[in-house]
Amino acid sequence: MSDSCGTSADAHPHPHPAPSDGWKHEGVRVIPGNSLDADTHSTPGMNRAAAVNFARVGAQKIWAGTVHIHADAKTGAHHHGHLESVIYVVKGRARMRWGEKLEFTAEAGPGDFIYVPPYVPHQEINANAHETLECVLMRSDSEAVAINLPGIEPVEQPTTVKWIDPTHVE
Repeated sequence: MSDSCGTSADAHPHPHPAPSDGWKHEGVRVIPGNSLDADTHSTPGMNRAAAVNFARVGAQKIWAGTVHIHADAKTGAHHHGHLESVIYVVKGRARMRWGEKLEFTAEAGPGDFIYVPPYVPHQEINANAHETLECVLMRSDSEAVAINLPGIEPVEQPTTVKWIDPTHVE
């Protein structure tokens, strides 16, 4: 029997033997949207819900879930330690501020991705005063890390930064 790549399905080499149930419960997991775990650390004005983490599926290297930021709400300045984060905007308008004094800003809308490198001080803001911002959030570890930075005094007028794709420079 061959799979779509033309290799034999019976000769699937991998470093871990198949579990006794043949991957039935240790293989792919589909987490229904109405089964997310809302018992997660959330900042006032936002609601996080975990879909994938160590406790729920045994994930070792990622965390994934949703975040809803209430209309006209914003987080305090914080960073996520050694973790990388990716935010995908589903609905609404996100405004990000970052830097030692939150001196840089950019906005993202539905279909946009936001990348937050490790240790970068940042703040998430719902740029819409009347609509909840809905996003999918992924982090590079199965546990949540959030270090609040209450001592940051943000600049009044941050500089807008446009993303330049380094792989497709014109």
